[in-house]
Formats: sequence, structure tokens, C-alpha cells
Amino acid sequence: MQHLAPIALFLYNRPDHARRTLSFLQQNELAADSRLFIFSDGPRTTADEVKVQDVRQLARTVTGFKSVKLIERSMNVGLANSIISGVTQLVQEYGKVIVFEDDLLSSPYTLRYFNDALDRYQEVPEVMHIGAYMYDLKVPDLPPTFFYRAATSWGWATWARAWQHFEPNIDVLMQQFDKERIHQFSIEGTMNFWKQMQQFKAGKNNSWAIRWYASIFLRNGLTLNPSHSLIQNIGHDGSGRHSNLEDIYDVQMAREPVTFFPSAIHEDPQAYQAIKSFLKSRKGTLWQRGIRFLIQMREKYLK
Repeated sequence: MQHLAPIALFLYNRPDHARRTLSFLQQNELAADSRLFIFSDGPRTTADEVKVQDVRQLARTVTGFKSVKLIERSMNVGLANSIISGVTQLVQEYGKVIVFEDDLLSSPYTLRYFNDALDRYQEVPEVMHIGAYMYDLKVPDLPPTFFYRAATSWGWATWARAWQHFEPNIDVLMQQFDKERIHQFSIEGTMNFWKQMQQFKAGKNNSWAIRWYASIFLRNGLTLNPSHSLIQNIGHDGSGRHSNLEDIYDVQMAREPVTFFPSAIHEDPQAYQAIKSFLKSRKGTLWQRGIRFLIQMREKYLK
């Protein structure tokens, strides 16, 4: 019998997003047999108090899972600290965890994918992270799943054996990078991962995800990913802590279960090139970027 991983769901002050995320999770194949742990952060300001309470009221009514436990923070610890402590707590107790935030819609087969992959690669130390989101790559002949270096944070899973290598100290991480490692870490300069590290050090972001990816990268770890996304992020409406108004990362979620998992434990070169190409061209021409910026500004000020 398969021992299913617990699900950690991190909520803050977006009851409508949380409701949709929970609705899609409830429709997953393995929801009824899965334990759900809802971590609700405390309000950062008095203006947030009502929506935080709305989220908690919603969380208290959740059904459709084997069990539901609500953990209410009395103080605001922030998303990064909430995720780090919540993931640590659950992997210590269960040995593995599936992680969702409040703006992630899931395919009915997402929990199945996570649990199958967690079982399959449990004893493979190079595999440190399982991601469920993937860009709209438009490359027809990619395998259904593949290994890649970077860790996506929009729906993911890991094991205690991998999470023990998470290094939260940005200085310890950054001192291990040289010029070539920075180039490879940044997917040959096509993604601003190193800039995110620098911004964290400067106090301009509080990302747990960039430190987790760096921790994986510095151990030559791998992440498993689907070629057809099992997650759609609905947080790019300006409401999230780190979100902008944009549609670059919109996808159509997979409508079929994942049944293929690679046996060769190495980064897929074709998938790497496809992702690099997507990242390089994702924002379009200067003209297209200018039009998108004007649309974003218009939507922002019409709210």
C-alpha cells in the first residue's frame, strides 16, 4: 500500500485564491486519502486582519481529505519562514512532503504524480526536488517527465533526506559560486537567479525558493519536472507577495496522468535547451514588452 505524502498548504490573506486552490486540490485523485496541513500566517498589518480571519474561517470548513489540520500563527512570520518551518516539521514527521501555496490550481492527477515520483526516487540521492509546474515550452517531442537543474516553487515535493541540505544562510551559499557556476546557475544568463541571490543578500526579497535552488545546485542535485504542466498559477494578478500582472507563465494544465518517469539520472539536454530557449525569448521583443508594460499599468490603475 502506498504511504501518501502529507500536503502542506500555506495561506495568508487571499480567501478567493485559497478557495479555488482548495477546490482543485479536493478534485485530485488521491485527495481523500491524503493528510492536509494548512499553515495560516498571522496578519502583517491591522489592515490584513479581516482577510486573514476570512482565510481561517474558510480553512475550518475544508473537507474531502483524510484529515485536515489548521496551524494558525499568532504572529506574522512571513512566507519564507512559514514555508521553511512547515516543511521542516512535516518531513521530520513523515519523511516527505508536498507543498502548495494559495494561488496554485492543480490537475486532478497532480497528487498522483507527486506520490509516484516520491516513491520512485526515494532512494536516489541526486534527485532532490519534484516540481509540478512547467513553462509552455511548445516542444512536441519532450519526454513526459525529465530531470533539470532548477527548482520550481509552484507546487513541489521533497524528502527529509534532501531537505536536510537546505542552506538558509545566503553568505554560505554565495561564497561557493565562481563565475562559471553563476553562469550555469542562471541557465547561461537567461534567468535572473543570481540577481535574486544578490537581492536577498541586500534585503530586497525574502525568497526561500532561491536558497533552496542554490542548495540543490551546489550539491549537483536534480529536479524532476513534467513537460506538460500539472499546475496553473493564478497569482499573477498583482495580489501576491512576489507577483506581477503578467501572462508569460500561463499554461494549459495536463488532462492526463503522468505514467512515465526517467530511469537515467541526469539532466535532459533537450529539455534544458527548450527551457533555456523559452527563458531567453519569454518577454518578447522590445516593442512587445513595451505594449505589455502599458497594459499592466492601465490594469493596475483601473483597479
